[in-house]
Amino acid sequence: MNALSAVGRKVVVAMSGGVDSSVAAALLAGQGYDVIGVTMRLFDAPFEGAGRLSRSCCSLEDVEDARGVCRLIGARHYYMNFVREFSEHVIDYFVSEYERGRTPYPCLACNDRLKFDFLMNRAVALGADYAATGHYAQRVSSGGGYGLRRGVDRSKDQSYVLYTLTQAQLGRLLLPVGVYPKEEIRRLAASMGLPVADKPESQDICFIPSGGYKKFVEMRMGARKPGEIVDRQGRALGSHDGVHAFTIGQRRGLPLGGGSKRPLFVTGIDASSGRVTVGPAEELLRRRLMASSVNWVSGVRPDGPVRVSACVRYRGVEQDALVTEIDDGRAMIEFDVPQRAATPGQAVVFYRGDEVLGGGTIEWAVGSAASADRAVSAGV
Repeated sequence: MNALSAVGRKVVVAMSGGVDSSVAAALLAGQGYDVIGVTMRLFDAPFEGAGRLSRSCCSLEDVEDARGVCRLIGARHYYMNFVREFSEHVIDYFVSEYERGRTPYPCLACNDRLKFDFLMNRAVALGADYAATGHYAQRVSSGGGYGLRRGVDRSKDQSYVLYTLTQAQLGRLLLPVGVYPKEEIRRLAASMGLPVADKPESQDICFIPSGGYKKFVEMRMGARKPGEIVDRQGRALGSHDGVHAFTIGQRRGLPLGGGSKRPLFVTGIDASSGRVTVGPAEELLRRRLMASSVNWVSGVRPDGPVRVSACVRYRGVEQDALVTEIDDGRAMIEFDVPQRAATPGQAVVFYRGDEVLGGGTIEWAVGSAASADRAVSAGV
């Protein structure tokens, strides 16, 4: 949309207080949009280990930074209460996934439910035409609808966490920083006189800035699921006090007695029995995985298998694969080359070049076609 057509259009910008969302708001204001900055209140008080000047987002300092940017660009600013929504859709999800022996991705859940669901609903209530964020990704017109592409800066690209976007959401979404490299965003912030131009990037999980997720989960979980640590043959190597403390691919902190000539990694977690399986690095390799809650950004399900480049971790390297839908919302992904530590609870995202085709949540991963067929036949 050009500047002339932007005049008089109202846009709600999700502002974390960081440089990316601040420049997003300033760019849109410069294009003629009527900008409303919204900073989301996600929790009532900092959790244990969170200092006022922590490098997580969402601190009171961040709210003041966002408010200051809005004053500078002549925009209204609101500090909106999303505490209940964040607790239900991010924190409760985070804890329950670890209880199930899975590895959650809270930033994806926050984007999906808060920024592109609840925030868009608030934007409608404010009479806004659009919502906008500071994500490094690009919305493009595509065949009468909208497509999603990687950000120009591949080192900062955030398209991996946006695969859940629908056509309705893309139609009302602006991503103004996706066409810039990060260094240019900082240069723009400085040239605009924004007070956040040199602000460090947020780190870690915003609600656990100390990084101690295990203690955080233990304070909120139900009963622990202790069990044995075994090798692939089922031989007992040790014991543990809860599957929540493990993730696929983990090497450090395994309570083993020692004696192995090779490094051991977590290769499997069975929350129902409490059994944690460990093995050497090659036992992490998986050729096939099943994904649930699959979303196709175009809104159109493929009518047959689709060749893609698939990525199984944030900032990972995508690899050639074949995606075959089994039924509505589930798909089998078969990689040309086995992948290391495809982890249940994480996302697998499908690309074609720079275009995001879609993605889903990894449910399980196996090393062979025969194992995958058995799992599907069993209804897993």
